[in-house]
Amino acid sequence: MPTALSFADLVTLSAALTETRSRKRKTTLVAELLAPADEQDAFLAACYLTGTLPQGRIGIGYRTVQAHLTSEGEPATPTTLTLARLHDTLDALAATRGAGSQAARGEALRTLGSELSQAQRDYLGRLLVGEVRHGALEGVMADAIAQAYQLDLPLVRRAAMLGGDLPTVARLASRGDHAALAAARLRLLHPLQPMLAQSAKDIADALAHCPRPVFESKLDGARVQIHRQHDETKVFTRQLHDVTAAVPELVEWAMARPTPTFIVEGEAIALRPQDDRPLPFQSTMKRFGRRLDVAAMREQIPLSLRLFDCLHLDGEDLIDQPLHARLRALGSLAPAGDQVMRLESADPEQVGSFVDRVLADGHEGVMAKDLDSPYAAGRRGGAWLKLKPTHTADLVLIGCEWGSGRRKGMMSNLRLAARAGEDGFVMVGKTFKGLTDEVLRWQTEQLPPLAQGRDALGIELPPRIVYEIAFDGVQASPQYPGGLALRFARYRRRRDDKAPQEATTLDELRKLLPTA
Repeated sequence: MPTALSFADLVTLSAALTETRSRKRKTTLVAELLAPADEQDAFLAACYLTGTLPQGRIGIGYRTVQAHLTSEGEPATPTTLTLARLHDTLDALAATRGAGSQAARGEALRTLGSELSQAQRDYLGRLLVGEVRHGALEGVMADAIAQAYQLDLPLVRRAAMLGGDLPTVARLASRGDHAALAAARLRLLHPLQPMLAQSAKDIADALAHCPRPVFESKLDGARVQIHRQHDETKVFTRQLHDVTAAVPELVEWAMARPTPTFIVEGEAIALRPQDDRPLPFQSTMKRFGRRLDVAAMREQIPLSLRLFDCLHLDGEDLIDQPLHARLRALGSLAPAGDQVMRLESADPEQVGSFVDRVLADGHEGVMAKDLDSPYAAGRRGGAWLKLKPTHTADLVLIGCEWGSGRRKGMMSNLRLAARAGEDGFVMVGKTFKGLTDEVLRWQTEQLPPLAQGRDALGIELPPRIVYEIAFDGVQASPQYPGGLALRFARYRRRRDDKAPQEATTLDELRKLLPTA
C-alpha cells in the first residue's frame, strides 16, 4: 500500500540533502522518499523538492512570510501535516481574492504555521517565496524518479523534456504508466523545457568547445516559445508560463505565417523605434505584469521579436535534428529581420568584430552554438555557450543576512552599498552567490561582533569592509534609495587594501544604466 507523505518527511529529506554534495547520494535519498508514495504525493513531492508550487504564484511574498511565518520555537501540540493537506491549504490561499485578501492569507498562514516546527516553517516560507535551494533540482529529480520506479533514465529524461513537467513524470512513473512515458513526444500548445547555456570565459574558450560554431547576438529581453497549431497560438516564457494574452503582437506574427504548425524560440524585446537599440530590461518586463491594460501597454511599449530556433515545423519535430537543420527551417518561416544577428565563423578576429558590433548595438553579449548539436531541452550542456562582458565594483558591506538550507546558521546574504557623497553609502543590491565555505566561515566569525543593529533577517554593519563584486549590469530600481540595482551580482574577493572612501560611487554605477 502507498504511504501518505508528510511535510515533515520532506523537510527532513531537505535537511539531509543540504548535508551532502554527492549527486548519487542525493538521488538515492529522493528515490527512497518517492518509492512508497501514491501518485498524488509523488507529484507533490517532486513539486516541493524542486521549489515549485502546483498553484504557481499564490500572492504571498517576503513581507507576509516574515510577518506570519517566522515565530520561534516548537508548537505546543504538533500535528502531522500531509502533503495532500498542505496542497489543499495552498489551493485555498491561492483562491483568496478581493478586499481583505492579504489579511486573510496572513491569518491562514499564521494558523498553519502554529502546527509546524521551526524547520518546517522555514522550509514552507522559502517554498512560498521561491528560495528552496538544496540541490534536488531537475537533474537529481529525474535520476531519482528513474531509480525509485526502476525505469531507464533516458526514458524519464526524455518524457520530462518533452512534457516540460517533472512532477507529472513522477505521477506517471509512480502508477506504473510506462506506456505514457514512452509515448511522450513534443506537444503543440504545451511548453517544452528550454535548452540552457553554460558560460564561456572568452572567444577562445567558446571556439574550443564548439567544433562547428555559430555566434548569435544575445538580447536582454524575455525568452519566449511560440506554438502555433492551425487557428490557435500560445506563447510561453522560459519558466513555461502562458503569457499569450499579454503579447498580442507575437500572436499576430505567428498567425500571419503561411505554415499552419510550428514551434519557434526567440526573444521578445522592447526596442527604441528610432534606432532599434534595446530599452532597459524592465521596460520589456512591464509587458509581462500580472494586471495589464494590454492595449495601452502595447501602445506604450511595443515588443519586437527576434528568433533563434525552430523546434517543430509543419508536422515534423526537429529537436533531434542538428542546429544547422533547425536554422534552415527557421529561415523558411521567418525573414532575417525577425531573427537574431548571426555569424558562422571560427576566425577569432571575425568573431571579435562581431562581438564588438553586438555590444555597440546595446545588447548584452553573444551566444556561441555548435551547429551540429541537437536541442537538449531542459539541460545545460556545452553545445550552447554565453559570452557576456562582466563589470566589477568595489562595494561596502553594510549588512549581512543569515543563510538557509546548507548555509543555515552562517552569515551569507550580503547587503552592498555604493559611495554617495563624502561619507554616505547607498544600498545597491544583495547577493549570496560566489561565497566559498572559507568566506562563509570568516563572515560568521567576524561580522556579528561588528553589528550595530539587528533585524529579522540578519545584522546591520558599519561601513568598514569593502568587497569586490562582479555583476552583469545595472537596472533602475525603486527598491533601493539610489534608484538602481546590480544585475546578477556575485562575490569575487575581499578588498582589505581599500578603504570605504575608495569604494565605487553611485554616479559611476549610474553611467552603466541602459539609456531609454
